[in-house]
Amino acid sequence: MDLTKAKSEGYLWGNRTAAVDSDKKQQLLAVIGVYTGFGSRLKRNVFRGSWMPRGDALKKLEEKGVVIRFVIGRSANRGDSLDRNIDDENRQTKDFLILESHEEAAEELPSKAKFFFSAAVETWDAEFYVKVEDNINLDLAGLIEMLEGRRGSQGLYMGCMKSGVVISEEGQQWYEPDWWKFGDSKTYFRHASGSLFILSKNLARYININSASLQSYAHDDISVGSWMMGLNATYVDDDRLCCSSSRQEKVCSNA
Repeated sequence: MDLTKAKSEGYLWGNRTAAVDSDKKQQLLAVIGVYTGFGSRLKRNVFRGSWMPRGDALKKLEEKGVVIRFVIGRSANRGDSLDRNIDDENRQTKDFLILESHEEAAEELPSKAKFFFSAAVETWDAEFYVKVEDNINLDLAGLIEMLEGRRGSQGLYMGCMKSGVVISEEGQQWYEPDWWKFGDSKTYFRHASGSLFILSKNLARYININSASLQSYAHDDISVGSWMMGLNATYVDDDRLCCSSSRQEKVCSNA
């Protein structure tokens, strides 16, 4: 994909001091972002004690080309105890990517992908960027092996592909305010499940460059899928990324 130079207003990642000049970045295999929330410290500690390395082991993994971070925004009441607790935890663990311009709230979740991919692309130079929900356990070695086999690929949009009914009745779970845009059949287009999906570098850069003008829908997986629809992306439907399936060789499972 040939990406034109973005204008400054095309970026959402406002904290430029967190960005690293591209010529100084280490070339990584992958950046894995695990979405988390203010009330999820117990989940984070469980992950740190299971599939996710911590301390020196996390640093060694980064030296081998894989970065893992918990991804969280800021409180609506900036600087309150919620923010301070995350800052304190991060000083101890050094395993957060804090999205300074994103408000961490349920209603803001669909826009979190814009901030995550923008921040990740500007902070680390990697071949792949992975989004994981915090109710998922990873077979980290299996995921790394999968990505190693895809090195050098461009335009990859990988995940457990699905579609589904658009909920048009306000008040129901999964309600889609923009339901009318999906036609009379009220069916979502094919997209990767939000539990775990992967974008190659050029697709993540596209989100970063065009984030200010990209439409978000009620769900982040639908939002990302809609952005991929207009691109020459290669859809990879890999059932090893279907976390709720019974397949033995999958690289993820429900926590």
